[in-house]
Amino acid sequence: MPKEQIKKTAVVAGAVRGIGLAVAQSLARRGIQLVLTYYDWLDDLEHMHRTMQETGAVYQAVSVDLRQKEMADQAINTALERFGRLDILINNIERGGWPVVHGKYTPEQWQLEFDTTVTAKWNLFNAALPHLKKAGNSAVINISSISGMVGRSGPAGLVFNDCYSLSNRALALLTEQWARIGAPEVRVNELMLGFFETRHGPGTRGWPLLSRQQQRAILEHTLLKRTGRLQDIVDAVDFMIFSAPFMTGARIVLDGGYILGSEGVPDMPEGVVRPGEPVFGGSRKPRA
Repeated sequence: MPKEQIKKTAVVAGAVRGIGLAVAQSLARRGIQLVLTYYDWLDDLEHMHRTMQETGAVYQAVSVDLRQKEMADQAINTALERFGRLDILINNIERGGWPVVHGKYTPEQWQLEFDTTVTAKWNLFNAALPHLKKAGNSAVINISSISGMVGRSGPAGLVFNDCYSLSNRALALLTEQWARIGAPEVRVNELMLGFFETRHGPGTRGWPLLSRQQQRAILEHTLLKRTGRLQDIVDAVDFMIFSAPFMTGARIVLDGGYILGSEGVPDMPEGVVRPGEPVFGGSRKPRA
C-alpha cells in the first residue's frame, strides 16, 4: 500500500465530553481512526457516540481506568487489534482542582488528583511509546493546566488546588523527558490551558459556586477578558500535530493572557534630560 494511503490511528483519552470529544471530532474529520477512552461521566456516553457517528468517525470506545497500568495497556492494545497501528496520542485525562468544590483535602482527593493528572498519563504514554516509535513520524500531546505555573494564588486560588497544581508542574518535566525518549520518531509537546468554557470555566460545576465578583476577577486578570472556547483548543492541537514537525519538548500556553495578569503598562515618562544635553553626564566631546 502506498504510504500516502495508510490511515493513521489516534488514541484520545477522556473523550466522553468536552476537550477530548472536540479533539476527537477534529481528528475524525481528517480521516484518522480513533480509540476513545472514557471512565466516568457516563451520562454523556450516548452523546459521545451520537456525535462521533454524525461526524462519520471510524472509532472504537473503550471503558478503562487509566490509573491502572493494565487498563492503559488495554487501551493501546485496542488500537493495535482494531487498526493495526498507533500514530497519535492525545494524553488528556485528568481530574482535580476546585478547592471551592472539595474544600480541604482528604487523602482520597489528593491521591485522585495526582493519579489522574500524572499516573494515568504516565501509564498511557509508556504503553503507547513502542508502537508510536514503530509507526514513526508520531505525535503525543499532553493536555495540562496553567495551574502548574501559577499554583493556588491570585483569582485562580479558588480553582487550582495544591496537588492539582504540583501535578501539572510535574507533567511539564515529563513532557521534556518523554520528548528525549521519543526522539526522533515521536514528537512530544504540551498544551497548557487556562480558563475555558468546559475547563475551569462556566461549563463546570465549580464555576457557579464562585461569586460574580470572583468570576469577574478571573476574567479581569485575563488579558483577553474572556474564557477560551473549545475551538481554540482544537486549533492548537491541530497545529501541534500537523503543522509543527520541528517542534518537540515544547509547551504552548493557551490562556488568553491569564499568566501575564492584569497589570497595565504605563506610558513612558517625559524624563529629565532635555534635547541636546548629554545623557550620561559630563560634557559632550566632538569625535576625533
